[in-house]
Amino acid sequence: MAISLQRRNVIVGFCAFVGLAILQVASAEDEDLVHMVSGVVKHVDKGTKTVIVKADDGTEHTIKWTEKTTWEGTRDAGKDIKEGSHLSVKYTEKAGEKTAVGVKDVGKEAKKAAQ
Repeated sequence: MAISLQRRNVIVGFCAFVGLAILQVASAEDEDLVHMVSGVVKHVDKGTKTVIVKADDGTEHTIKWTEKTTWEGTRDAGKDIKEGSHLSVKYTEKAGEKTAVGVKDVGKEAKKAAQ
């Protein structure tokens, strides 16, 4: 059974299109989506490198930090962060675990602006 050249080209083009679409979806799943939360620190555990931030809507977020986490408005990778501090945290989430990408102590900015 012979397939015409035109029909074969259509089939090959369609298969290539489907293959590219599958690759696009797979690569989109590998990219980390960055979330952001701002709120008051409820607890800090420097041993496990985690902080619990209570957002304005009342939800509590347990977020860990790593050596790759960037810090702004605080010294020595968050050593002066304590309960009651106001933070803004950018984080990624994989398998329910939130990892900080960047942390900013916004409480200090608010104090400077008020002065």
